[in-house]
Amino acid sequence: MGIERAVAELGVLIYPGAQMAAVHGLTDLFGVANRIAAEHQSAQLPLLRVSHWQADAEHAPKRIYDSHPAPDGALIALLIPPSIGGFSEGQAPPALIRWIRQQHAAGATLGGVCVGSILLAESGLLDGRSATTHWTSAKKFAERYPKITLNADKPIVDDGDLITTAGLMAWSELGLRLVDRLLGPSIATSTARFLVIEHSDSASECGSNFAPILGHGDAAILKVQHWLQANGAVEVSLSVMSQQAGLEERTFLRRFRAATGLKPTEYCQHLRVGKAREMLEFTNGTIDHIAWSVGYSDPSAFRVTFKKITGLTPSDYRARFGVTAPARTL
Repeated sequence: MGIERAVAELGVLIYPGAQMAAVHGLTDLFGVANRIAAEHQSAQLPLLRVSHWQADAEHAPKRIYDSHPAPDGALIALLIPPSIGGFSEGQAPPALIRWIRQQHAAGATLGGVCVGSILLAESGLLDGRSATTHWTSAKKFAERYPKITLNADKPIVDDGDLITTAGLMAWSELGLRLVDRLLGPSIATSTARFLVIEHSDSASECGSNFAPILGHGDAAILKVQHWLQANGAVEVSLSVMSQQAGLEERTFLRRFRAATGLKPTEYCQHLRVGKAREMLEFTNGTIDHIAWSVGYSDPSAFRVTFKKITGLTPSDYRARFGVTAPARTL
């Protein structure tokens, strides 16, 4: 008798002009990850179910393929592949935009590859957040979506529930990022090795990037999670979070921990450290400035929390994973 495993469904969107190589490549990548995970014979590892969703000009996308036919369930993630021909701003059908927003509101992580990030921008979900896109689209992207912090020089921006990538072939790294979240870094690394593709994410060497649980079904808590992700969990308090949820503080605490597996303070620490990791990798700001930017008035407390979560001090982390030289301090 086989081991009964939970199912995690990953949707791949097919829209007019979508790069089918990415659609089928992601499907194969998750299939390889499933096979490697099965070798571990662990009921704790979910089965990755891949579904394809066909979009047209007038209707919400329809499911046209399942790698493992099963009763319909909520998507854990929705991936939007690139378009070789280029996807123009303002061309997204309203029904498709509504459907994308619905998947996010239901707890799905959204991932946009290259110009696929334009669909996420059109949805408004990236407003007030950081994102990246293909360099050929960067100028128009920045002009059309001024509420989005565009980091076009970054290959991937992982903002927890919203992930964007800059390269046409970056669908492989996005797929591996989700394998890392759902099956663990060792299986992600083994999948990359089997497919002979690069997987240089710092998460595989220094603890996984924080992957919040979003598919728990508690709408009030999910609302707070999206709010925290958008503001970086800076200058928040239990009372403010409770108000966002519309719950009494004691009820909020109980439901938040039941839904996310973490206390609100722990959850906020993970979000802040995630932001700090990105700044340490891609900017040359001082560590004290980064601590302040992510919500810590005491740099010493930031250093302690950072090492507790990542296993490295901020300076060691930058030395290992930073792509720019550290700023000189006087």
